[in-house]
Amino acid sequence: MLARSIALMKPVTWFPPTWAFLWGAVASGGTTGQLDDVVRIIIGMIMAGPILCGLSQVINDYCDREVDAINEPDRLIPSGQISLTQVMVTIIALIVLGLAIGFFLGGNIPLLVVIGLFLAIAYSAPPLRAKRNGWYGNALAAISYEGLAWLAGHLTFAALTPASVLIAVLYSFGTHGIMSINDYKSIDGDRASGINSIPVLYGPKRAAWLIVITMNLAQVGVIAAFLAWGQPLIALFIAGILAAQLPLQRQFLRHPMDYFLKFSAFGVLIFVLGMPIAAFGLRAL
Repeated sequence: MLARSIALMKPVTWFPPTWAFLWGAVASGGTTGQLDDVVRIIIGMIMAGPILCGLSQVINDYCDREVDAINEPDRLIPSGQISLTQVMVTIIALIVLGLAIGFFLGGNIPLLVVIGLFLAIAYSAPPLRAKRNGWYGNALAAISYEGLAWLAGHLTFAALTPASVLIAVLYSFGTHGIMSINDYKSIDGDRASGINSIPVLYGPKRAAWLIVITMNLAQVGVIAAFLAWGQPLIALFIAGILAAQLPLQRQFLRHPMDYFLKFSAFGVLIFVLGMPIAAFGLRAL
């Protein structure tokens, strides 16, 4: 039973919020490398990834169970491999764990947990069901996966600074584009189900341009911020990371349906390498 609950939580999706929490904590400047700090970071990463991101995945699959029964009947819920009772128990357990860890970490972390829960429900559940529109749905997911997780990491160790909030906003903006890459694999199903993802709304080619422009504008914003803050070396490193993405972006723009998986695997990986550099840059301000 536990294995099926974990499968429903989709471990493959846990990386972005755990990564963002880690580097938000580093950006705070409040970590010392002591064992206590390391333990708090690990607990916070578990909260951001397996627990809260996992919770959002379970809520999404629960709300999609009727559509999945038609389009993907082999999935855990419509196939009956996991009962609705177990799904509800999983949701309740993850909410309790998320709040408990939030209170353990202290400060305003429980508030961020509640905001993340609201965004997860707004994304998946009627009447809002923001996932039906790529602009709104991607925005909620990007804020949850990157922005809230980064802010939670920072708040675990220090009060927020305007600079850290700006970097969280910029990387959330870039993640809005990244969220659309995953939608290429389900264009036909989304169109049939009435889900207007960015690739459905604009077609593969124009959607690819929107994705790349969004990711690059975010990184240019980060570069400009560090130049304004008198950190040219940090800006140069992030500019190098942006330059390293260009060949993959060119492939993706030319043939998005052939290269979206490669771009999702390697282009996005290079993109997120800017976050630790930005975190150390913020720490030095």
